[in-house]
Amino acid sequence: MPLTRTQRPLYEVKAGLFKGLSHPFRIRILELLSAAEELSVAELQAETGLEASHLSQHLAVLRRHRLVASERRASHVYYRLAGPKVAELLAVARALLLDVLSSDRDLLADAHALPALPAR
Repeated sequence: MPLTRTQRPLYEVKAGLFKGLSHPFRIRILELLSAAEELSVAELQAETGLEASHLSQHLAVLRRHRLVASERRASHVYYRLAGPKVAELLAVARALLLDVLSSDRDLLADAHALPALPAR
């Protein structure tokens, strides 16, 4: 059954959310933000080890897909998750990852060693 004219834009927005999640560093950035109220660009750079230009590109994708929000204060920019549902999505994705990896003990052990996600 094809998508209707009114359904298509909704599915495009939904696909955009997944595009925002489609890079390992973007997922890591979101996980870092889920563990803190907010983080500055400098803090995110220190935690990810990304060059400033690469971090900026990833943050732009996350902003474009409305997964994070930013605020400039003086000469610093701070980021936070756009809402608690983003943290919930990360937690569900982590649970799904553990289910998928349950047949591979080595990968499962590595997954259990990932930094903890905060409960919200």
